Amino acid sequence: MGINRTNIADHLLQYQLDMVGKTLAEAYKNENWWHEWTITEEQHEQFKNYAIPLIKKVFKCNRRKAEATFGWFDLSFGLRIDNEKTENNEDLQDQI
Repeated sequence: MGINRTNIADHLLQYQLDMVGKTLAEAYKNENWWHEWTITEEQHEQFKNYAIPLIKKVFKCNRRKAEATFGWFDLSFGLRIDNEKTENNEDLQDQI
């Protein structure tokens, strides 16, 4: 069984958690997962680039509707972007 309307939310959440080395099972066990786990700006952009085409395909909608749906999902379930992490990564890249 592939990704469909019934399981796309779980799939996208798991995809995002995989980016930070976590699982849905760990999220269910940790009431504060949303506050504790963060992603960088680059990870968020990667997630967005993966999610929007998938949403278009599953829901058979145009890009604008897929972007709006992603925005809703991201606000409701997306990991927070840690600007400090992103800034530190940029500082490290500047040093290299």
